[in-house]
Amino acid sequence: ERPCLIDGATDKTYNFAEVELISRKVAAGLAKLGLQKGQVVMLLLQNCIEFAFVFMGASILGAVVTTANPFYKPHEIAKQAKAAGARIIVTQAAYVDKLADLQSDDMIVIAIDGAPKEGCQHISILTEADETQCPSVEIHPDDVVALPYSSGTTGLPKGVMLTHKSLVSSVAQQVDGENPNLYFHSEDVILCVLPLFHIYSLNSVLLCALRAGAATLIMQKFNLTTLLELIQRYKVTVAPIVPPIVLEISKNPIVSQYDVSSVRIIMSGAAPLGKELEDALRERFPKAIFGQGYGMTEAGPVLAMNLAFAKEPFPVKSGSCGTVVRNALIKILDTETGESLPHNQAGEICIRGP
Repeated sequence: ERPCLIDGATDKTYNFAEVELISRKVAAGLAKLGLQKGQVVMLLLQNCIEFAFVFMGASILGAVVTTANPFYKPHEIAKQAKAAGARIIVTQAAYVDKLADLQSDDMIVIAIDGAPKEGCQHISILTEADETQCPSVEIHPDDVVALPYSSGTTGLPKGVMLTHKSLVSSVAQQVDGENPNLYFHSEDVILCVLPLFHIYSLNSVLLCALRAGAATLIMQKFNLTTLLELIQRYKVTVAPIVPPIVLEISKNPIVSQYDVSSVRIIMSGAAPLGKELEDALRERFPKAIFGQGYGMTEAGPVLAMNLAFAKEPFPVKSGSCGTVVRNALIKILDTETGESLPHNQAGEICIRGP
């Protein structure tokens, strides 16, 4: 009966039992539409409760979810959908018109809001399905469950095949154990303002919160006033953010008008954060522990995490992204010789995980 997902836009709260039930309904609904194990669903959504329901429903069915940025142009969406082999797209009414070129390819399009447009079905076809008709599917650890696309930092975005084992292992590396790297607990309220179509938010926010039994407060998109109101109203305890949000929090005087004393952890990732901004953020949230992490989509995604977040925290150096998470290895190589480099030498990062 504990709160699991909170819709920041409507204040509707779903407990863990309700989330499991609706996820099973979605799995049954997807199966009724003909989706089978190994086939792909695209989520073209801003942050919303339905994102979580469809992701988990597809996972129960043994299907694969590819997540796409709804602000992509139509040809970018079509390219990813075709490359991933998507058979169903779940989106918002505002983005249905971007799918015109795909709807003629026997693509099933489902909108989570608004009156269904021609050739588009409503999310109720999934969320109101008969959960008793959810098929029993044998899922293996090496089955692919997610197909996120990399950020394209060093080239075009690429589809990354993440298995059940890789996601479960990554979550365990962060929040499991007697002294976890990332200490979430069942009393936490964890802010989810970062886009769920990126792996940082999907893994280190939503999935880690589910594993820890914490509540996830979902914001559709970033707005500083709304963010501060939600922190104050729900007594948010953990705030995963990125440097652009840190910048706005640090520079905007409106922050002092809100009670943010409930926040105990602020974690930043996705890009480096300089010491000046880090120090400015600490002034805004004097009671919070702050630190950074490092990862990449291909790693599922976390590789290093600041030990300030641990159950038994360690002092940390400003600007550090922490130490390697458990059961992972990192070495720095000389790109010309292939030899491992000593401390404080720049080179290519090589990784190995479970």
